Amino acid sequence: MLNFIRHGTAADLPPLLIAHGLFGSARNWGVIAKRLSAHREVIAVDMRNHGMSPWFDTHSYEDMASDLAEIVDQPMHVLGHSMGGKASMLFTTLYPEKVVSLIVADIAPVTYTHTQMGPINVMRAVDLTKVNSRSDAKDQLSDVSPELADFLLQSHDLKSKTWRLNLDVLTKEMDKIVGFPDNVTPTNVPTLFLSGAVSDYVKTDHRNVIRELFTAAKFARIPQAGHWLHAEKPREFEAAVAAFLAFHDP
Repeated sequence: MLNFIRHGTAADLPPLLIAHGLFGSARNWGVIAKRLSAHREVIAVDMRNHGMSPWFDTHSYEDMASDLAEIVDQPMHVLGHSMGGKASMLFTTLYPEKVVSLIVADIAPVTYTHTQMGPINVMRAVDLTKVNSRSDAKDQLSDVSPELADFLLQSHDLKSKTWRLNLDVLTKEMDKIVGFPDNVTPTNVPTLFLSGAVSDYVKTDHRNVIRELFTAAKFARIPQAGHWLHAEKPREFEAAVAAFLAFHDP
């Protein structure tokens, strides 16, 4: 079963499950999860091959949807960003009875042409035997932006001198990660596609595909935010999520 972090306590309102994106972890969502837990329990998971969750030989969206199904023991709201958004979408189509509402953060149910091998190659290039402090690791990540370096270092275990990411499997399964399964069953679960206004991950021509699969889909954008909209505009992101959840609470 996936590792997860609980925020808040069980309440009369449905819990919220959060699924992070590629190279992320439950810890990345700590601040937002804590704030959203003021009125409901929030459960942030480490996806397979990430964080403190088990490592597996595969990393398909069918796998990830099944992982989420093991966590969800009652109807919940579900929020997923990027890779976690795709996993949450497939989970919702396969287990609609487990989902009160779905929020998909800056991703569409399509196959993308880009690859995410860049960060993997950067992490593999770090000589972990020479890393005795966070600054040592960051010095070896000087070829990438400070923001990306800080993000990747959240998945570095200084004590064991390892990455909490299964880089070999993520490499092997990259085509599946940037893709999306075929023959997905449509669902009418209330769904919000929340995107960054300056991101190109959810394009206008994706909307027909989205509406075919999520017949109750709504769309919103956060001004001046890119793909990492929850990190760039956390208060605006939190407000949009809270409003959607409240509207769809029983």
